[in-house]
Amino acid sequence: MAVFVALGAFLMTLAGGWTAQRVTDRRHLVLGLAGGLMLGVVGLDLLPEALHAADREIFGVPAALLLFVAGFLLAHLVERTLAARQAAHGGAEHQHRAPEVGLTAAAAMVGHSAMDGVAIGAAFQVGGGMGASVALAVIAHDFADGFNTFTITSLYGNARRRAVGMLVADACAPLVGALSTVFFHIPEQVLGGYLGLFGGVLLYLAAAEILPEAHHEHPARSTLLCTVAGAAFIWLVVGVSGG
Repeated sequence: MAVFVALGAFLMTLAGGWTAQRVTDRRHLVLGLAGGLMLGVVGLDLLPEALHAADREIFGVPAALLLFVAGFLLAHLVERTLAARQAAHGGAEHQHRAPEVGLTAAAAMVGHSAMDGVAIGAAFQVGGGMGASVALAVIAHDFADGFNTFTITSLYGNARRRAVGMLVADACAPLVGALSTVFFHIPEQVLGGYLGLFGGVLLYLAAAEILPEAHHEHPARSTLLCTVAGAAFIWLVVGVSGG
């Protein structure tokens, strides 16, 4: 049953990536929507789950929040390092985005999707009701995952075939994650720490790259509305799935 549900996540991820490909003539709207989706996923889905799973504190601060900040700083450090290296080799300042950053971010999305599959498998081990609730949440937001994976990879100058490749990997990841639960179980605190770290990376990409790019050439009200709609969509998903 868990693998069957993960197949639904596979199809929804591909649907999200396909949608991102088909609206290239409205790139600023795509980026605005992607930024809103990413913001919603971080604030309304990843962080609450991370705080719940990794419930211990380090020097008075929840471990998940420390890892969240670490993820944000790590993404900033990686991007600045790669940008400096590209500039040193003659890259133009206004074309500072390094393809490696997009691939790394997309790889993190794939890792997150694999954890989604693990969550589905673990939930069905607890009971059918728990499995159904988790499955609804995962399948609903995997559309956003596919959309964001293709958008992030493309935004950083990667060829279309690479973006499609990362999209397919992201779609397959829940299946692999669900199958893996037959053989092992990831401790809840480790999973919570990973979600916190990944949330920080995702927020950096949304706030420092995706949204500024969306409004750079088209500072239109429609772009802002797409961002709000993306965040509202994740809120709806979280509410329908019961958090």
